[in-house]
Amino acid sequence: MTDIFGIALLDYLHGNYSEDIKTYSSLLEEDVIPLPYLFRDFEEMPSLEQKALELAHGEVLDIGCGSGSHSLYLQNNGIKVAALDSSKGAIEVCKRRGIQHTICDSIQNHTKTGYDTLLLLMNGIGLAGNLKNLEGFLLHLKTLLKPNGQILLDSSDIIYMYEEDDDGGFWVPGEKDYYGEVTFYLEYKNQKSEPFEWLYVDFETLKGYCENVKLKCELVISGEHYDYLAKLSVKT
Repeated sequence: MTDIFGIALLDYLHGNYSEDIKTYSSLLEEDVIPLPYLFRDFEEMPSLEQKALELAHGEVLDIGCGSGSHSLYLQNNGIKVAALDSSKGAIEVCKRRGIQHTICDSIQNHTKTGYDTLLLLMNGIGLAGNLKNLEGFLLHLKTLLKPNGQILLDSSDIIYMYEEDDDGGFWVPGEKDYYGEVTFYLEYKNQKSEPFEWLYVDFETLKGYCENVKLKCELVISGEHYDYLAKLSVKT
C-alpha cells in the first residue's frame, strides 16, 4: 500500500510543500488534509486535543501518531511517550523531529502492556474500521493498559452529514451497517492509496460497546462540531 501520509509528511518536513493530501470518501467527493495542520503546536490544537494532552499521564502510547505533534508536546513536558504509526514515513518524521521512542507497526499487532494512557486523537478510534470490529478493538486496547490505565479518544457523530427527512429522521444508505462507517482513499502528487474503512462513532454507541467489554466510558468535553472527547477506563 502506498504510504501517502508518510510521503507527504516527509515532503513537508524537507520544505517541499506544494500541495495537500486529497481525501475522497463515500460521503464527500473531495476534501483536503492541510499538511501544515499536521505539524501544529499545542496552541493551534483544538480544545479536545489540548484537554486530552493535559489528562495524559504516566507511560503513554500515542496511537496513529502521524507527524508526532502530540508525542512531541508530551515529551517536552517530561512525560514518557511512545509514538506508534504503521506509516514508515510518519515514523521517520517523528524521529527527525526528536521523538525518542517510536514504533512502526499497526496497533492491532502491538502487544506491549503496562501503559497508563493510550491516546487515539484525530478520531483514532477510526482504526477499528467498522462497528463490527469495535468490540474486539476495544478488548485489544484494554489488554495494553495497566489496571488503573485510561484510553483518551476523540470522535464525531456524523449523522449531520446525511440528508434529513421531513419527519426529522435521516436517510442513510443501506450498504453500511452503521452511518459512521466511511470508505476513504487518499491522493497526493498523483499517487493514490488503496481504499480503507474508517469509523466515526457517536458517544452513546461507543458507551454501549464499552459496557460490553467492561470499560467505563465518560464524556470529558464536547467540541464545537458534533465531536467529543471520551475517557475509557477499566471497571473495578
